[in-house]
Amino acid sequence: MLRFLLPLTLLAGLARAASPSLMPLPVKMDAAAGKFAIDQNFKVSSAGCSDARVAAAVARFLSRLSRQTGIPGWNRGAEGAGVSLTLVCAAGETPSPTLEEDESYRLAIDPAHALLEAGRMAGILHGLETFLQLIQPGPEGFQIPAVHIQDRPRFPWRGLMLDVSRHWMPVEVVERNLDAMAAVKLNVFHWHLSDDQGFRAESKLFPRLQQLGSDGNFFTQEEIRRVVAYARDRGIRVVPEFDIPGHTTSWFPGYPELASAPGPYEIGRHFGVFDAAMDPSREATYTFLDAFIGEMAQLFPDPYFHIGGDEVNGKQWNQSVRVQEFAHEHGLEGTLAIQTYFNQRIQKILLKHGKIMIGWDEVLGPDLPAGTVIQSWRGQKSLADAARQGYRGILSSGYYLDHLKPARYHYGVDPQGGPAADLDPAQASRILGGEACMWSELIDAETVDSRIWPRAAAIAERLWSPREVTDAEDMYARLEVASRLLEWTGVEHRAVHGPMLDRLAGNHPAEALRVLADACEALGLGNGRRGGNYTTQTPLNRMVDALPPESESVRATERAAARILASRPPGPLDVAQLRQQFGRWAANDERFQPVAAENALLAELRPLSKDLALLGAAGLRVLGYLESGQAAPEDWIAGQTRECARIERPTAEVSLAAVRPVKLLLEELARRSRKPGNR
Repeated sequence: MLRFLLPLTLLAGLARAASPSLMPLPVKMDAAAGKFAIDQNFKVSSAGCSDARVAAAVARFLSRLSRQTGIPGWNRGAEGAGVSLTLVCAAGETPSPTLEEDESYRLAIDPAHALLEAGRMAGILHGLETFLQLIQPGPEGFQIPAVHIQDRPRFPWRGLMLDVSRHWMPVEVVERNLDAMAAVKLNVFHWHLSDDQGFRAESKLFPRLQQLGSDGNFFTQEEIRRVVAYARDRGIRVVPEFDIPGHTTSWFPGYPELASAPGPYEIGRHFGVFDAAMDPSREATYTFLDAFIGEMAQLFPDPYFHIGGDEVNGKQWNQSVRVQEFAHEHGLEGTLAIQTYFNQRIQKILLKHGKIMIGWDEVLGPDLPAGTVIQSWRGQKSLADAARQGYRGILSSGYYLDHLKPARYHYGVDPQGGPAADLDPAQASRILGGEACMWSELIDAETVDSRIWPRAAAIAERLWSPREVTDAEDMYARLEVASRLLEWTGVEHRAVHGPMLDRLAGNHPAEALRVLADACEALGLGNGRRGGNYTTQTPLNRMVDALPPESESVRATERAAARILASRPPGPLDVAQLRQQFGRWAANDERFQPVAAENALLAELRPLSKDLALLGAAGLRVLGYLESGQAAPEDWIAGQTRECARIERPTAEVSLAAVRPVKLLLEELARRSRKPGNR
């Protein structure tokens, strides 16, 4: 038996060679000889699993197994009757997942049998997801390599925040993303339900909240209960967020008396920081919020309740005579002191309703009530500061998916890294984990999946796997596999790309547009794309909206280029791959320009297409020089270097990622051409 523990010095090579690829990587894995066959005789049995969710979980598991393999007709087998996978759960039924729940599991797969053991339902759910990731086609059909896995999460809080306020996301979008979350062992759904642009939850006590604050797009209470139950059955906790006292413009069309300044108010149509804020000086504000929170507490059983608290600029408070007189009477100096008073009042209301307060890191200040959980979005320092002051915390800084940064960037951010690396053990234990954040200024229900997945899987691994698992190249190799497997959960991160490009091409063949799109990457909010140019009514139908944050095609080209530079002589398959790709880029503009003619949505891409042709031609010439060993003219290298620098600048909110492999080869050519004897 080959035994290995994580971390491994040969992890990257093993993960690429071994198949399938797991994400997140488990804590401990023993590989054994043989294969476990997956065919129509496969059955599942449970022993000691009295949790009512087990039967539903097995049914979902078998349904996905059928989709993933194409083998129909599985049914849950009777106890002991030809059983292939046995589930053993030590504890009884738990009504809902909790922060403290034991999520560990043990999965033992031998050629004749598979055993999944866990102390709680959460471990069973995680183990079933690992089992599905292990399945692969083999010489005799679908199979799983014999393996013994012991696994548990590093952090108990592993979340995804979804903003359904700025752009509306219906129930089916939420549910399919919950399925994908479960597939990579994320266990907290942070539901951002109110902001300046929309109030998205039905209140029966205060119906004008949704009637006047949602444009008719909101979740009924029945739908909220459905989502909470759907998440619970998948081992996911639902934490609601109603952002107060700022980001509250959508509250005020229905209830202007809550505001610090007179109206009239209407739903926010643009994005950014609004001045509107709740009036902290009126007792009626707290009476209203007490009743509202009490109503929402009945819908959301999880003990944690998010109050937002971010980006309160204090302008309305400073301009309000009433608020300033109130602040003077209570000795409150400045916006933070007023907000802290507000937070203290809200925490008492939350405690009354059995809830624990969470707030974004702006709420961290003197006299913040004990027990508050700090969610750090402005930097890791606030997370460390909160831990030193005795507060528990969650990291989101570095995990903002809407910025469309590469998975490598998110993967390199650790909740216990940076300033938190200097915490003592007691302080470090207050860091509960982290959350990926999907803000929706520049995404809608059509594009949201492609902005979350597959990069959220890399964040899920950072929060689950051992701290020492840090090889980004190995992560990317497994992420490509995970991306394909996630499709079987129902998310549409890959499926949406083609239809959106077809829509842009109209009656023309879309192939030339696809070639250009595969060579590009979308820019995100704060990463070269500015939300201030958009409103809630702006169509999100341009190529930037159809593109993924990272191009798998360009990454493959980069890897081939790196292998060529590392090999003596270069591998013929890699050379052929590059020559084919560069040739495709060089020839594509001639086909693209007729497609873009008289097409307003493609006109902005015409310069980009010309630059792709230039890169293709340059790549072919660089490849020729490198193959022949001939030195290139210095002025030509200098000119191409300037062109690459120009092309690296974004066009139409898109980055031409194809520049990277060409630039890599060009830099090597420049180095070789400078060698003595090559002049």
